[in-house]
Amino acid sequence: MPPNSKKQLILVVDDQPINIKLLQRKLEREGYDVLTAYNGQECLNIVEETPPDLILLDVMMPEMDGIETCERLKQNEATETIPVIFITAKSSKEGKLEGLGVGAVDYITKPIDLEETLARVKTQLRIQEIYRENIELQRQLGEIRRSAAVGAITQGIAHNLNNLLGVVVGYLDLLRNGYDSPDMVKRSVSLMDQAIQRMVNIIRHLSSIATSEKVAIAHLELRILIEGALERFREEYDISEPVHLESSVPDTYKFEANSEVFEGVLIKLLVNAWEAYPKNTSDENKKITIKTQTSDDGEKLLIKVIDEGSGMTNDIRDHIFDPFITSKTSVGRGLGLTMARHAMRNLHGDLTLINRAEKGCVATMIHPIKQPVTEATTNADQIRHSSHGSAIIPSTTGKFSNSVTRHD
Repeated sequence: MPPNSKKQLILVVDDQPINIKLLQRKLEREGYDVLTAYNGQECLNIVEETPPDLILLDVMMPEMDGIETCERLKQNEATETIPVIFITAKSSKEGKLEGLGVGAVDYITKPIDLEETLARVKTQLRIQEIYRENIELQRQLGEIRRSAAVGAITQGIAHNLNNLLGVVVGYLDLLRNGYDSPDMVKRSVSLMDQAIQRMVNIIRHLSSIATSEKVAIAHLELRILIEGALERFREEYDISEPVHLESSVPDTYKFEANSEVFEGVLIKLLVNAWEAYPKNTSDENKKITIKTQTSDDGEKLLIKVIDEGSGMTNDIRDHIFDPFITSKTSVGRGLGLTMARHAMRNLHGDLTLINRAEKGCVATMIHPIKQPVTEATTNADQIRHSSHGSAIIPSTTGKFSNSVTRHD
């Protein structure tokens, strides 16, 4: 064991004192701290108070045997990742498979070979270290990915603000240089006003990034969230055509989410689908379908927004989530999908957009059913009544919505 490193803690559980004494002496000589228990219930009590790095667990014990003890450990989220090595007198294949089947990572047979036991202990502790290192690397990767996304967004924002300021300055110069006919003044003021409004919207987007790290999480009903997003979509864009809904989950299905984030992202996908149709397409021919289902592993919700529009060209498809990448020619557009994906990733989800085999696109919101407990998720019970606690995405009109988390 490296000098100055923290000693690893091993719990030895056996109803035979001689076995405990032999294992404790060997492990302590190798530099490990050792706790001992003489039955399954005592093991569970110790683990609850002082979680060890590894458990050596005898299978054959009175009252609660090792199999039941291991099952209880694996059913508890706080202890399920602690590696368990069974100590068993059973040498049969069936006996070993039974132990591995309830979650043990390895086994040693009696009579106990201390050197073999030590080798197996070291192997499992190293595997556990690698597991923890992997968890930490995943956490760091998530932080890096979020930081990179914010950096790319803010860089694009700065670039577009400069472009829009250039529009304003250019028309001011024209007016200063004598291009002051009534029509010219009217046109210049109109275009400058549009540029300024777009700058305001961009700054609001930037503000939403700054508040996106902590959002209120609550147990919400999927159907109500979708209906809320559709209502806002129709009101803000004056759209009367129905959106077709197909769902493979129950109407009352609930999951952990933030209402403003969910509705905001879904609205952006609906807007993207609506605007994917050619300009001369009538409203009644702009077909949009929302499909909902759970992922194969049962851990995520998939909300798909399907259109039959023009689809994406290759150059747009490869950069569709880059800031200000858009098929539209207007300056200052193109933050919607970037912000939507940033919001989903902040909630440990994601957003994808692909061309359909026939025509059009499928945008998929990938949303965790249960949010992991991190510093980025805030207890909804504490802030759900705050008018500022849950908003991270502005509405599609560029105005912040002041709605709070509406559903328990």
